[in-house]
Amino acid sequence: HAALSDIQGWSAVPRGQQLFESLFVFINYPVDAALSHRFGDLEPRQVHFVEQTSYPLTIDVLPGPKLTLRTSFDTARFERDAVLRLLGHIRQALLALGRPGVRLGQIELVAGAERAALLAASTPPAPVEDLRDGSLHGWFARQAATTPDGIALSSESGTLTYAQLDRAANAIAHRLRGLGVQRGTLVGLFLERDAPLLVGLLGILKAGGAYLPLDPIYPDDRLDYTIDDSAIPVIITSYELSSRLSNPMVMRLELDASCLFPAETEDGAPLPVVNSPEDPAYVIYTSGSTGRPKGCIVTHRNVLRLFTATEVWYDFNPSDVWTFFHSAAFDFSVWEIWGALLYGGRLVVVPYFTSREPAAFCDLVIRERVTILNQTPSAFRQFMKAEEQVADPRALSLRYVIFGGEALEFASLRSWFERHGDTQPTLVNMYGITETTVFTTYRPLSRADAYEGRGSFIGQPIVDTPLLVLDVRGHLCPIGVPGELNVAGVSLAVGYLNRPELTAQRFVPDPHGVSANGKLYRSGDLARRMADGDLDYLGRIDDQVKIRGFRIELGEIENVLLMHPEVREAVVLARADAPGAEKRLVAYVVPRGEERLTVEVMRDHLLTRLPEYMVPSALVGLEAFPLTANGKIDRRALPEPSGLLAEVSAEHVEPRTERERILADIWSTTLGVERVGVTASYFALGGDSIMGITVCSRARERGIEFSLQDLFEKQTIAELAAEPVADEV
Repeated sequence: HAALSDIQGWSAVPRGQQLFESLFVFINYPVDAALSHRFGDLEPRQVHFVEQTSYPLTIDVLPGPKLTLRTSFDTARFERDAVLRLLGHIRQALLALGRPGVRLGQIELVAGAERAALLAASTPPAPVEDLRDGSLHGWFARQAATTPDGIALSSESGTLTYAQLDRAANAIAHRLRGLGVQRGTLVGLFLERDAPLLVGLLGILKAGGAYLPLDPIYPDDRLDYTIDDSAIPVIITSYELSSRLSNPMVMRLELDASCLFPAETEDGAPLPVVNSPEDPAYVIYTSGSTGRPKGCIVTHRNVLRLFTATEVWYDFNPSDVWTFFHSAAFDFSVWEIWGALLYGGRLVVVPYFTSREPAAFCDLVIRERVTILNQTPSAFRQFMKAEEQVADPRALSLRYVIFGGEALEFASLRSWFERHGDTQPTLVNMYGITETTVFTTYRPLSRADAYEGRGSFIGQPIVDTPLLVLDVRGHLCPIGVPGELNVAGVSLAVGYLNRPELTAQRFVPDPHGVSANGKLYRSGDLARRMADGDLDYLGRIDDQVKIRGFRIELGEIENVLLMHPEVREAVVLARADAPGAEKRLVAYVVPRGEERLTVEVMRDHLLTRLPEYMVPSALVGLEAFPLTANGKIDRRALPEPSGLLAEVSAEHVEPRTERERILADIWSTTLGVERVGVTASYFALGGDSIMGITVCSRARERGIEFSLQDLFEKQTIAELAAEPVADEV
């Protein structure tokens, strides 16, 4: 006991907590064979069960003519079948080691019936292939011919029927052909989220090309990089945004609201469909661990099979109303756009600032009678709060709420289920990645899920999309054991644009024979398969994180921080320092000299190269980083950001009026900053767009009304309090 006590003191395990939870002991004295479990026979009746043990699990190895195992375990912690599987894995390892030349790393613990069952659960049946017209725009044209007078989209710029949208896109396709766009040409799409963006997107496909979305929220440096890296010859943009494009070699096609209703003199006849299912439909750039984004190539086949494989569950139809809520540069938008337009539904284009104002968005969902709502869990939590203020819960017309983009905490849905039940609408958790074409799993949720303390379960594979949980050597992980989620099947993208080495690293040969094309995509996500076949999502293996649905490589942010001449070292973490709190990005920097780096300076530096959602909301300056015994940065020892933000350059000014005192109190509570001056920038204090929603909501509750856009433009308490946009209540 003294030795264990000393070890406890040396370790990072706090006193009072068990130093270990299981024992594997080699016994060197005789024991009663009647209480033993021999490897030659694995029948459950011969296992000795003990309900009360000193440790949750103990396995004794008993010597003799044959090695024998005796196990005792806490039945409140372990199920009988799980212990039997564990004994089978140990038996498999010992039998393999009896063969000459076998190395530990070569041993597969899962074998026989368990392996067959795991592969069966991992490999759903492949459906009869149904690609309809073989291309997205071909399918859309057929739908437009079927429902020409149906409303295709509603937006601030106008409302278009299917026939009108089809003709407008045909006119753009003719103009693109005149600029040299042919089959397979990659065309940039740099427009605000509005009807012209949809017309341009369809026009690109109808011309035979593939679209590359460029989000206007991206800084110019990121835009320039993406344009240069992709070598796009043409960009569809607007007059207002065109001035941000610096490359004179790229042709521009400027669109405005007039493109929705082309003149009679313009050619609106359809061009012959030249694409095959294997042609690229779009390229989306995702965050890159090397410090630069990478473009993922997705084909028409990839998207078409997503819908043909899932339509049996959803029955999408012309009565459905969808929201175009997400950026076209986020692949959730692919599901929104084509889920509506391929089935004759109506697509409601949500303006950017409406998508950031939960109350306004909730009003839109009710007013437009939306039936299919697609949300990241972070966005839906904000929507839930706004919807709770609506007196009649029956005001919603929703059939489905579909989650994706990040892990979903089931417990966060309790208040929703109490208000709406779990059948109208049905809530569905889906998992997917850009490289695997939006979604690869399906799991409907029930009220019980929210109360059972379960993890983030993502369900079972979509038909034709095998999902394997593998260890670092590519072996199947046993039931309940975490490993990397590998995706197979026709959902896999082509690879990365102009990155053959990176493509080879992530799209690897399939050693288990479940993939139709012989490839697996290594997702970098950690998961485990449960005994009932459900998959439990456990987070990221590497430094990639998901914040509010955005996929972010922390290394990319660190790389940009290190570009600043006054930064010597930089580390970025995604932290949630309070139970149930949203994760936020926190940057830690060690300056080169004695000059103190301010939040304002570093934020301005980051915003020239990164989109706003990748800019850390807190900055901590340290003289040196804490190190582990191995000399590596000890990330767990990095301090919480509260109270450690670098001082902003503005002189601290205390609140002077009641309005300023109210706002200072709200900022302090929301941002976790003890002292808030009225001249300090909201963003310099660690604010971001999601926390801004909370700030606006709390201010409204206390009688001060302003929008998220006001907060973005004015940024200081002094400015917000000086010119209230609405009278105080």
